[in-house]
Amino acid sequence: MQTTAVILQGARELGLEALGLVAPGPQDLVVEVRHSGISTGTEKLFWSGTMPPFPGMGYPLVPGYEAAGEVVEAGADTGFRVGETVFVPGANCFTGNVKGLFGGASRHLVTKAARVARIDAGMGAEGALLALAATARHALAGFNTALPDLIIGHGTLGRLLARLTLAAGAPAPTVWDTNPERHSGAVGYSVIAPEDDPRRDYRAIYDASGAKGLIDQLVMRLAKGGEIVLAGFYTEPVAFAFPPAFMKEARIRIAAEWAPEDLTATRSLIESGALSLDGLITHRRPAADAAEAYETAFTDAGCLKMILDWSARA
Repeated sequence: MQTTAVILQGARELGLEALGLVAPGPQDLVVEVRHSGISTGTEKLFWSGTMPPFPGMGYPLVPGYEAAGEVVEAGADTGFRVGETVFVPGANCFTGNVKGLFGGASRHLVTKAARVARIDAGMGAEGALLALAATARHALAGFNTALPDLIIGHGTLGRLLARLTLAAGAPAPTVWDTNPERHSGAVGYSVIAPEDDPRRDYRAIYDASGAKGLIDQLVMRLAKGGEIVLAGFYTEPVAFAFPPAFMKEARIRIAAEWAPEDLTATRSLIESGALSLDGLITHRRPAADAAEAYETAFTDAGCLKMILDWSARA
């Protein structure tokens, strides 16, 4: 079996290539991908060559962990049928020396059925956003967590955090963004520049920006005993001045990637209409234009989410 996939040979060296696929077994699905998303977090770090050491990383690699498509072959033990629409969080299914740390940006994928999630075919390209929505839900879920009353960054993750907060019935959070172009698109909450916010008593601040050097500024905005949640991905050591954090008795929590229960819960919220993914996809390109698409996704501040359309690929 062969497929066409995006290959990242090194920093900023990206294109399409033909790759071999491993043979599927009785617990495997073969999925024909219709849409795959480009992450402006971890994928950008690989593309720019700034990703810190990470287990399984290396070049060449197939990027992407946001793929949605149709089952075209279902193993006897999968419980799936040909023709079902599924979300695939990447796959390690390529032959040769290609790294499959993510592996979702491919026309065809071979994956264990246990890793995928059934989705409504009517979701279209928005089906590829399920992992990002589940990541936002993971940051909010868990023991002794408070929903955000301040969110840093109005990118895709920040918008999902705000929407999930409202879906949970909590008061509307405030969202900061330093880029005026990203102040639009808020429904039910406000987006402002940090300097325009006088408040100093936030209980829970969620940083979705991944920007460096923010913690000291955020500590000063906390109520005593408040929490800062690091929901982005940070390439440099995270440091802060101890005395102000000590005086505030600040708590700092790191939110990692989604877990299977987050995917299930998020899918239910989407299907019930409690969580909307409208307006998050701002750019689409044919997979044949992958090099241009990745450049735009990582350099255009107006691009919230870039989707690759694989429908024209064999």
